[in-house]
Amino acid sequence: MQVFNLKEMKSFEYEERDKNVFYKTEEFKVRIIELPPSGKMPRCEMASYVIFNVIDGSVEVQVNQENAAIKEGQCLITAPATISMKTEDGVKIMGIQIEKK
Repeated sequence: MQVFNLKEMKSFEYEERDKNVFYKTEEFKVRIIELPPSGKMPRCEMASYVIFNVIDGSVEVQVNQENAAIKEGQCLITAPATISMKTEDGVKIMGIQIEKK
């Protein structure tokens, strides 16, 4: 068992996103995603299921051609898809990728 303090975790820039993975198994991995005000995450082709849980702030997520706005205390769950996101005020998210079997 491990306990993580998500509010206090620091994150790396998008270019070093692999360093943001704080838990990984064969079936899934968990990472912190943090975008500054006016920040964006470019389009990613995700072969896995994804859960985004907003820890702080708010973000607009595009899944394929559908948009959803999520804020602190909310989560988004999607099947494999093309995903991008942007935020006006900044956001901190826990992202979970689950392998599709």
